[in-house]
Amino acid sequence: MSVPARSAVSSNADSKVGIAAPTTMLERLRWLRQIVSAEGNAILAAASTLSADAVRAAEMTANCEGSVLVTGVGKAGLVGQKLVATLASTGTPAHFLHPAEAIHGDLGRVRSNDIVWALSNSGRSEEVVRIADHLAENSAGLIAITASDDNPLAVAADCVVSIGRYDEACPNGLAPTTSTAVMMAVGDAVAMLASSLRNFTSQDFARFHPGGSLGRKLATVNQIMRPIGSCRVASKDATIREAMIAKPSVDGVTSGRRTGAIMLIDRDGRMAGIFTDSDLARLLQCRDEASLDQPISTRMTTQAATIESGSMLREAMAVMSHRRISELPVIDKDSRPIGLIDITDVVSLSDSSSDAVKIIKF
Repeated sequence: MSVPARSAVSSNADSKVGIAAPTTMLERLRWLRQIVSAEGNAILAAASTLSADAVRAAEMTANCEGSVLVTGVGKAGLVGQKLVATLASTGTPAHFLHPAEAIHGDLGRVRSNDIVWALSNSGRSEEVVRIADHLAENSAGLIAITASDDNPLAVAADCVVSIGRYDEACPNGLAPTTSTAVMMAVGDAVAMLASSLRNFTSQDFARFHPGGSLGRKLATVNQIMRPIGSCRVASKDATIREAMIAKPSVDGVTSGRRTGAIMLIDRDGRMAGIFTDSDLARLLQCRDEASLDQPISTRMTTQAATIESGSMLREAMAVMSHRRISELPVIDKDSRPIGLIDITDVVSLSDSSSDAVKIIKF
């Protein structure tokens, strides 16, 4: 199978002169777009030709009781290293096996319960073909990801994922570009299906990504919330003035850290409502100072939004965005408050969260 990868950037591999470089900004932009389009079109073509063999490869991967060893040399090896990272982060233990190191002792890494992915576009890479039979015999299965099933690597494999043949997007038609883009996309697809077959959840994903922006997006409310000892909590029977001054917590410890809301509880310690700084500001604007000595229950929001302990932070942000609120109580299974999500804490953790922006722009 062949998909044209170039038009205005068509190659002439036999020319010693090479391809004339584009001179104007418009020509250079056109080159960039054609190269990206060539790779994208090839990936779409590959998607339409994937067969049941790709499904079988994903099933073998998902059922692997050991690790997935990925091997390849050159650009295919670099693609393999990326696929190792994809597999490992989505629930499939994986390691890279360099074929050159393998023949010098690293073949000892291969166990009978491991699955091997061997990557080679041509299927004729000497280093990979040399160890193919050993990999097939000493593992639970050898999966070849290659251009076709008509090459030495495919012959040695238990399962062949054929990705097709494509013209390279390189202007000279030589540097692996389109072929590696397709190989990576197909490898990602197989890894994602295997992950789904393993019933890998977003909570599982979070365990492997505790740092960076991904970690923040996958954090739970318990990791971000202000604990109850740092929150303002009061009885719903207290007056507004008493609640504002005393700031008792549920366990009787006075909090020294200010939050933008007071969580109000009933006699059983369950959430009864919430009173925010905005509520207080509205009273003062109306010069209704007499209300300060009335029960806070007369002014509190009784149907306050809450979120349960253990929920994902992104769920809390969605609630805050939808309700357009800045404080969200975190409650346990008995509706007792255990903490508070404050929008200022969320924004400080967010790189450029659109949800956080939606909340604070009201």
